[in-house]
Amino acid sequence: MDILIVMLVGAAAGRLVVPAALKRPIETLQVVCTCLLIFTMGVSLGCNDDFFRQLGAWGVQSLVFCLIPMVFSVAVVYALTSWLMGDGRARDARSAATGSEGASSGIAPDTSEETSRVVGGGETHRLSLGARIVAFLKDESMVVLAFAALLLGIGAGVVAGENALLASFVDASDLILDVLMLLVGMSVGMHRGLVKSIREHHIKTLVIPLGVVVGSVAGGLVAALLLGYLPREGMAVASGLGWYSLVGVTIEGLAGAQLGAIAFLANLMRELFSFFSIPVIARRLNYYSCIAAAAATSEDTTLPMMIKYTDERTVVFSLVNGIICSACVPVLVSLFLA
Repeated sequence: MDILIVMLVGAAAGRLVVPAALKRPIETLQVVCTCLLIFTMGVSLGCNDDFFRQLGAWGVQSLVFCLIPMVFSVAVVYALTSWLMGDGRARDARSAATGSEGASSGIAPDTSEETSRVVGGGETHRLSLGARIVAFLKDESMVVLAFAALLLGIGAGVVAGENALLASFVDASDLILDVLMLLVGMSVGMHRGLVKSIREHHIKTLVIPLGVVVGSVAGGLVAALLLGYLPREGMAVASGLGWYSLVGVTIEGLAGAQLGAIAFLANLMRELFSFFSIPVIARRLNYYSCIAAAAATSEDTTLPMMIKYTDERTVVFSLVNGIICSACVPVLVSLFLA
């Protein structure tokens, strides 16, 4: 609720007060805050010896409980939205994608082939690989920065341990999240036509959270059958929808420490994997499927990635989905483990 209020304040400020000239600086600050949050997460992981012991013992099971529900939810949402809501990309984004594909299938291969004949295969191959790496670092700069922040945080936690400066960073994570949500709200408020978009799609805004919940629970059932858990245990773990801090503690109290630890790790992995997979899903499937991967985190942690790699209409759906999924988590977990 606090996050939602902060975001609404930011949206009002973006709509009524913040000038359009500040759009780029606000987006830059979003990246900084996101990287700081991921760094603090890495520090917490690196400092926690129990986490690494759990990761070694139950990491594979947690990975299965992460990937299968995530894939199932993406598949269900992709099928539903393709049928009911279309591709999900803005017209200019589809045109740009088409033009890019044309360039890669026509001009680029011819140029590469011509260079290969003139310069020589081996050296051209090295130059081409270097160019591809540079292009990746440029196009996916946010993903690279986020991954680097995570690794740096884990390394700092392992090396420095309970350092006072690192501890202050971790303690400030709630404040950083509030600042990030304020900035995200400003970005949302600066987009025009969002209210009109909600009115246009009305009931369709429920299609995505429905697909996320159904796909995740079905994936949890399949994962449980593969790993030898009770179906209700697997469905409860998958019902975390990426909200690892809540679901881990809740399941630990209802079903024991082992399942609680697995639920914590699985949903933590889902948040991290969804963050880094959003650019790929946006290119390969549709924008709505990015929301399915993020699940409950689509309203906060992964929202900056939505803003960067999708469009304003998808951001609206992302916010609605995150709110609904977050409300469903405690209800579903209690239902399956009652």
